[in-house]
Amino acid sequence: MSEIPENDQPMPLVSHLTELRTRLLRCVAAIFIIFAGLFAFTQQIYTFVSIPLRQYLPAGATMIATDVSSPFLTPLKLTMMVSLFLAIPVILHQIWGFIAPGLYKHEKRVAVPLLVSSILLFYCGMAFAYFLVFPLIFKFFAAATPAGVEMMTDITSYLDFVMTLFFAFGVAFEIPVAVVLLVWIGVVDVAQLKKMRPYVIIGCFVVGMILTPPDIFSQTLLAVPMWLLFEIGVLFGGLVSKRGDAEQTSDKDDQPPATLP
Repeated sequence: MSEIPENDQPMPLVSHLTELRTRLLRCVAAIFIIFAGLFAFTQQIYTFVSIPLRQYLPAGATMIATDVSSPFLTPLKLTMMVSLFLAIPVILHQIWGFIAPGLYKHEKRVAVPLLVSSILLFYCGMAFAYFLVFPLIFKFFAAATPAGVEMMTDITSYLDFVMTLFFAFGVAFEIPVAVVLLVWIGVVDVAQLKKMRPYVIIGCFVVGMILTPPDIFSQTLLAVPMWLLFEIGVLFGGLVSKRGDAEQTSDKDDQPPATLP
């Protein structure tokens, strides 16, 4: 007897679109509610995010604003981005609520841990970038400033730079989730991933070389965690694969024997 999704009831297309619109509105509302709560602290938020750079500026140097509206709009833009990042759990919860009714029970048992871990890993990637990578990058940039040149970074340029790295490191830390998903849907198996390990290690160092200053220390600080995250993904991918095989065997055992006509 084949398994069917829970709450598997036919819905017209209009109902699906209405539910999708409702969940999108909830996501937008969550972002703006968080933004409203943070609006009074826009300047403090930007000050906190700029600490990794300001602590390596030369004595007497400050960040600058080259546009008339930058002192107001740049912290506001940062606060909106922070609101979006903080609303990620709500956004993913709404996505889950939309797709969950069409999933099987065994798919939900895998999807829920993946959903929670993806949120935590994204935040861990951003924290890793802020507390470890940013100080190394800005220390290198400050030391590499030519003689006679005073380092005075524009606040808008700094925001664009750090937001790009925040997103890049947040996505990079999703490697375990991506590996488990690839194994779960059958694109690759654990044996193939293990054979790809040397290429993955090289790829991690290439990414580290691109995203960090050109010194082996900071490259290693990014490449090694990425490689370890890949190994964690392979480990959990193996567990998911074994559980899937066990469930398929159980389903076959539960099927009634074929009867002769």
